Amino acid sequence: MIELRPEESTRIVVLSGAGLSAASGVPTFRDKGGLWEGHRVEEVATPGAWLKDRSLVRRFYDERRERIATVLPNPGHDALARLQTRWGPERVTLVTQNVDGLLTKAGAPEVIEMHGSIMHLRCEGSEEHPHIQVAGAQPKNKRCSVCKSLMRPDVVWFGEVPREADRVHDALANCTLFLAVGTSGRVYPAAGFVQLARSAGALCIEVNPKPSRGPFDHALSEPAENMLPELVGAWLNED
Repeated sequence: MIELRPEESTRIVVLSGAGLSAASGVPTFRDKGGLWEGHRVEEVATPGAWLKDRSLVRRFYDERRERIATVLPNPGHDALARLQTRWGPERVTLVTQNVDGLLTKAGAPEVIEMHGSIMHLRCEGSEEHPHIQVAGAQPKNKRCSVCKSLMRPDVVWFGEVPREADRVHDALANCTLFLAVGTSGRVYPAAGFVQLARSAGALCIEVNPKPSRGPFDHALSEPAENMLPELVGAWLNED
């Protein structure tokens, strides 16, 4: 365990990936051959795929949504939510690549979902139009309340720009501690995030059962659900 006691001036950015939600039973959906549930990425996870076969894309995300709806946050999610609740979003910025919404379900006050949320729909014509929640299967004829375009899954597909990039970069430029949880430090965006944080003089820590050997100051080779409660508990002086 790292002997680290953040001070009141400490500003933390946490980037989480699939490894944070693994213990909750959230499937990755991508196999070793690169297929998503038997489909090529081009068939289900690009804007072109949506325009070519909306029914297929809806079914794919309906299945994912229904499976994710049955899972609960694990102790890793709970620890991060507790940290942000205690210290506030102005000190603790939570950024996630996951679309499962489990950090919010755990009680985190403010989460930057850079790849969107599978539990929401957005207008296919404009990301700026109102987003809506969806619990089960997506109604195939649901339309935008502003322009009447069809609604699509509110996830960032390949070829699209991750959400709130400027806000994330500002937080990284001003942080003093960067924590990458369950995501590779060698693959973008995590690789770029750790470089930005290091440039700002931040201490960079990776929590990953199989450390990426990226440019981190410390690598904690433990699953997030084990390490985060211990780490956060020490920072918050929990018994």
